[in-house]
Amino acid sequence: QMQLVESGGGLVQAGGSLRLSCAVSGRTFSSYAMGWFRQAPGKEREFVAAIGWTGDTTNYANSVKGRFTISRDHAKNTVYLQMLSLKPEDTAIYYCAADHYGTGSREWPTYDYWGQGTQVTVSS
Repeated sequence: QMQLVESGGGLVQAGGSLRLSCAVSGRTFSSYAMGWFRQAPGKEREFVAAIGWTGDTTNYANSVKGRFTISRDHAKNTVYLQMLSLKPEDTAIYYCAADHYGTGSREWPTYDYWGQGTQVTVSS
């Protein structure tokens, strides 16, 4: 089993920034692609960003491209999502997920393990 624990969410004003972290344990972190997804109330889960297991490839939703950056630290078994210029429409619960030997899929069923999520609220 793999455990994923997100942190870093909170309440921020529009235009502000947050950095989410996802600490991973229980499996070989370096062999998993990592993704961030989000789900707002009444909406379906949507892809945000992903990074391949080698760290060489990244993938972003159009809605966050240029504002969000995904990165991973193999020494700390942690994946990050740096979020800048936040907008009220970014408000959601953010989940990290792991995909064994993945390349950074946008499709949530691809992912094998999920965290519990962290709430991000952006006020206008």
